[in-house]
Amino acid sequence: MEKGTELLHGHFHFKVLPDGAVDRAKGSAAPASVPEDHIRLYSMRFCPFAHRARLVLNAKGIKHETININLKDKPDWFLERNPLGLVPTLETPAGEVIYESPITCDYLDEVYPEKKLLPSSPYGKAQQKMMLEHFSKVTPYFYKIPTGRKNGDDVSGLEAELKEKFAKLNEDLVNKKTKFFGGDSITMIDYMMWPFFERLEIFELKHCLDGTPELKKWTECMMEDPAVKATTHSMDTYKAFYQSYVDGKPNYDLGL
Repeated sequence: MEKGTELLHGHFHFKVLPDGAVDRAKGSAAPASVPEDHIRLYSMRFCPFAHRARLVLNAKGIKHETININLKDKPDWFLERNPLGLVPTLETPAGEVIYESPITCDYLDEVYPEKKLLPSSPYGKAQQKMMLEHFSKVTPYFYKIPTGRKNGDDVSGLEAELKEKFAKLNEDLVNKKTKFFGGDSITMIDYMMWPFFERLEIFELKHCLDGTPELKKWTECMMEDPAVKATTHSMDTYKAFYQSYVDGKPNYDLGL
C-alpha cells in the first residue's frame, strides 16, 4: 500500500496514511481479502505487543499491509477474526488468523525463512523462549509503576524490584560477553524485549537503567537498528498518546 493513496476495500473507501493508520472502529466495513503476496497485520500504532510484530516484519523485509484497530471501539469484523480483540493479529491470503505477539513473531520467522531471527538449534530456541518467559514477569512493572504514581501510591518498592530485574538482565549480558541477548547480532529475543525499553522515558523509568551499564549499552545498540528506527515514534508523540490514554480518551491518530 502506497502511503497516502486512495484504495477501495469492498464498499469502504478510505485513505491509507503512514504506518497503516486507517483507524478502524465499530461500524467500519470489513477489509477485502489479503493480497496473495502479502500478509496483513492488525495493529495499534502505540501498542508495545503489536510493536513486536512490526519489528519482525520490518527486520525480515516481509511484504505486509497494516490495518490499525481502534481498541476502545473494536469493529465486529475484527472480533470475528480474533474473539479476544487483541493486537497483534496476522491474517494470511488464505484467511488463516494468528494472534498473541510471541506466536505471531515465531510464525513469521518460520514462514519467511530469509534472515532467521530465532536460533536454528532446538536448545537455542528453547533458551530464547525461557528468556521471554522470564521477561514476561518484568512487563507488568511498566504499567504498575505509572498507575501507582498516578494514584499517589509509594512506588519506591516496585521501582526497586524493577531495578533488580534489570540487574539480572545486565548480568546476563556480562556473562555472555555479547552486545545482544542472543549473540553479537540482533535476534528474536531482542525484538521481543525492545518495545518496553523504547517506552522507558514515557513511563518515567529511565533512571532504573542507571546501575546497569551493559543493559544501557544494549539499548543504545538497539536504537541504531534499521527496524527499530522504522517503527518508532517521536518521544513527544508517545507522551501525548499515553497522556490521552491515561485521560481515558486515547487518540490513536496522534502524530499523523
